[in-house]
Amino acid sequence: MKPIKQYIMVGLGMLSLSACGDFLDIKPQNEIVLEDYWTEKADATSMLMSCYDALGAENCLRRIALWGEVRSDNMKAGTNAPFWLQDILKENLQPTNEICNWEDIYRTINYCNTFIHYAPSVSATDPNYKDSEMKANVAEAKAIRALCYFTLAKTFNAVPFTLEPSLSDDQEYILPATKFEDIVAALIADLEGCKDDAVRRFYLDDNAKSYENSSRFTRVGIRALLADLYLWAGDYQKCSETCDEIISYKKSQYEEWLADPDLRFRANREMALFNEIPLILESPVGSSIDTYRGDAYESIFGDGNSFESLFELYCNTQFGNSNKYVQDYYCNRNNSGYFGFLAAPDHLYENIAIDKNVVFLSKKDCRAYENIKADGSRFAIRKYGRTSVSLNMKSISNESTVQAGEAIRSNDRSNWIFYRLTDVMLMKAEAELLQGEEHFETAFSLINAVNKRARNVTSTTERDTLEYADYATSQNAMEQLLFDERHRELMFEGKRWFDLVRMAKRDGNTSRLVNETMPKHTTNAASIRIKLADPNIVYYPYARAELKKNPKLVQNPAYKDDNAQLTN
Repeated sequence: MKPIKQYIMVGLGMLSLSACGDFLDIKPQNEIVLEDYWTEKADATSMLMSCYDALGAENCLRRIALWGEVRSDNMKAGTNAPFWLQDILKENLQPTNEICNWEDIYRTINYCNTFIHYAPSVSATDPNYKDSEMKANVAEAKAIRALCYFTLAKTFNAVPFTLEPSLSDDQEYILPATKFEDIVAALIADLEGCKDDAVRRFYLDDNAKSYENSSRFTRVGIRALLADLYLWAGDYQKCSETCDEIISYKKSQYEEWLADPDLRFRANREMALFNEIPLILESPVGSSIDTYRGDAYESIFGDGNSFESLFELYCNTQFGNSNKYVQDYYCNRNNSGYFGFLAAPDHLYENIAIDKNVVFLSKKDCRAYENIKADGSRFAIRKYGRTSVSLNMKSISNESTVQAGEAIRSNDRSNWIFYRLTDVMLMKAEAELLQGEEHFETAFSLINAVNKRARNVTSTTERDTLEYADYATSQNAMEQLLFDERHRELMFEGKRWFDLVRMAKRDGNTSRLVNETMPKHTTNAASIRIKLADPNIVYYPYARAELKKNPKLVQNPAYKDDNAQLTN
């Protein structure tokens, strides 16, 4: 965690989201006194934008996305995968692997800590920086900080934790690791204290800048993060109640659209209620080509900042920022078949068109074709990499006839979604089913709503793929259904490995995690199965370099790089 004075000048003049990483290399021309810098509203707002920029910086976003996905059953090597990435995919993860470097995430945290520390003094000296605006900005910074710490905790289990900024070279900043449970409890308390300080929304939904309603943390975005924290903390009632607040907000927003002459047409044509919750349709109402689907994908992942979005990083040519992760790892337009460093394992897609896929229960599930495309015997990841896709779902005989058309993104400007409405619906479903059998119907209704949207089923005349009677008698069956639906809905979104880790934490063993993960391992399966049996190995090792710098850290016992080796 480097002192913030090395980076403070980068905030000057940054009044909107700008390059996602360039500023990190800029150094001040001379020493400055931090108290002299924090005098005007512009100083504060530019530094807040630097917090968002740091979160979206190439190495920060890349690690956050990979930590939550790459070790799961969703990933295998694609084209020209670097050796360090191949090692992770083979579960040959060592403390020397670059993926274990957390410096960029802690840099983002320190930006947030510094902003939170100084913003109140700016409000006290600059009358243009009203107290309510300052508190709303502090809530944003606390949410970014919480997102970073939460991701670190899910990845490493215990990490150094402080809410104080590093402001000088002589400040003691060597900290022991704080336990996962203590970090989560502290983050919950912090966000509960500020969640209503945040703005409800920055602009009306028909404003050209309404994208800021989901590209910055609002009250609803903070609540999504809180619901996730409560879920991991095992406070299922609070998780469910927080999800209810989000769903209620989205219902009221939908009603606003229906009442607004400028938005009513879109609401009536592009959206529908799925078990009373408004979601974007895969095919518009009344379309003459109703068999062609992909509208939900285009709105959520192609255009970005959709009605369903709660918080996502905004990348746009207007601001010159980019998302190199999607371009390099998922859908590289410079490679044959658009393969990035990563590809989809066979079991995610094979036999989908003949209704024999082991992940997608129906060949009419649009998500399979939106997420993945076959290139010979290999399967390329398409989520985020397309701006649009057309699916012919009328008469499915093979995969190629379904994929009626696509537009590959011509640049690296894809947004990255952290939280969206269906994720929250499935969080609530998980929290409900874990409260007992009397909550099963509520949980199933939410799961089924997500599944129905994926098949564009708005009519009650079409038989559901999911039947409540098949799951109602068993909590294990309901929980498996929930994790399977999260798998289908949130594939490649940086969620799957963390879902499996949460499952293993709750189980007290890795048996289910191992069973879910193994289908992608076609070589050394026996040794990998033995290795993954160790509950500690679901977490990443501390980087060897960090152990050298911080003697208060003790290596994860699942990895053989212990403190004694550091002197060699």
